[in-house]
Amino acid sequence: MTELRIPDAADRESLGAFVARAVRLDAATAVRLRQRNEHLVEAWATTPFDVLVTRSVEGEVTPSDVTVSGNELLAALTVARVDAMDPGPPRDLLWRSELPSVNGWRAVDSLPVTVVSDLADRGVELARENVGPHGTPPASLMDQTVLTVSGSEDEVKIPMRCLFALSGMGFVDSSVGEDTVRVSATDSWLRLDARYGAVLRRRHALLPLLL
Repeated sequence: MTELRIPDAADRESLGAFVARAVRLDAATAVRLRQRNEHLVEAWATTPFDVLVTRSVEGEVTPSDVTVSGNELLAALTVARVDAMDPGPPRDLLWRSELPSVNGWRAVDSLPVTVVSDLADRGVELARENVGPHGTPPASLMDQTVLTVSGSEDEVKIPMRCLFALSGMGFVDSSVGEDTVRVSATDSWLRLDARYGAVLRRRHALLPLLL
């Protein structure tokens, strides 16, 4: 039986907000729940911007790695309002995205949240003026590099699609002026950690298999 246990009501509300945003971006989204360690559960979701989003809360999930419907999980979090709930039946076949390794991350730099928020707002304005045929911003806009962040070992290029995801998921709060967005990277992935969640994307496209 699938069970999600989140003892703290504030954590349940926080996870509910994360899932609600993901469902708003994609009504058919699936959420992958994974036990990160003895105390933390990670929730992962894909987005229409082709980036992953994640948020961690204190709790336990059984089985320790399971994918469920975003809508069913949202209902469990907002209707049941108890610490132990059924997040819905496993739907592991709906998850088709690779998850990054938990190891190998290097801190690159921290960005003022006001800078990130302003760039995201400008991107949203451009997207509204240049909506593609499917109602989404064109790939040329989403792939545009808006920030290049350098550290001792890495130079990380951040595309607009990552800022779209930060904004669309409500991860940044520009009213908290001293807040920052932490940038980290592995050889293969980049990660932006904000107050309410993180955005991750591969730094280099995977080469197609030639059969």
